[in-house]
Amino acid sequence: MKIRKAVLPVAGMGTRFLPATKVVPKELLPIVDKPVIQYLVEEAVLSGIEEIIFVISKGKELIRDHFSHHPELEIFLESKGRYDLLEKVKPIHKTAQFTFVYQDEPLGDGHAVLMAEEAVGGEPFLVLFGDDIVKGDVPAAKQLIDQFKGESLLAVERIPKEKSVLYGMIRPGEHQGRLYEVLEMVEKPRPEESPSDLGIIGKYVCSPEIFNALKKATNSKGGEKRLIDGFIKLQEDQKIWAVEIEGERFDTGHPGGLAAAANAFL
Repeated sequence: MKIRKAVLPVAGMGTRFLPATKVVPKELLPIVDKPVIQYLVEEAVLSGIEEIIFVISKGKELIRDHFSHHPELEIFLESKGRYDLLEKVKPIHKTAQFTFVYQDEPLGDGHAVLMAEEAVGGEPFLVLFGDDIVKGDVPAAKQLIDQFKGESLLAVERIPKEKSVLYGMIRPGEHQGRLYEVLEMVEKPRPEESPSDLGIIGKYVCSPEIFNALKKATNSKGGEKRLIDGFIKLQEDQKIWAVEIEGERFDTGHPGGLAAAANAFL
């Protein structure tokens, strides 16, 4: 089945970048001359996505503005003969169909995905979180979508064991190339308890059954509903798969990762 829709949960506060994110959403911080969120939208579109569903919170309407038509700017650039800049700005609002839904309370990334249930409908969909940018020959989302056979997929990469406390980690079963069956998922284990060195990054293809699984799942510590909680519940009824992504990943959720991404893309 074709994957047509992508959910981008972007409701977080971005506290690691204060005071820069006091007004400007962290997803609009630039990597060279484009905001982080535009890299993810372009990744989705290059992977065949037709509709982008943003899950935002109040105060993040600047994301909507960025992907909206801006005729005054276009007229100004045209009047100045800046056709080079016009070609960068003009196509943004035509990149895909954009839908916006709200997450009114910060109740976890799984809860954010649940907010998109009505917009998604009963079809499989892509999920891209705003912190993970992958630079490579084939878009990371396409690497996932190309492996989709009806059951949910996680993107993974090799993680130094000492950093397992920062990631959801998988215990892989049989694999074919870079595709692994997921036998177990463990959220942020200590290095000595990690089931492997394959850590989950913020890119997924979800079967529509993930919504019911999220509703039934036990919340993580702190009361948040995490997407991994939904996958653990979903695994009771269907297999979960992982794809080891090719390319260089940048964690733009902290200043060092954003700076590294800027250097790489520059």
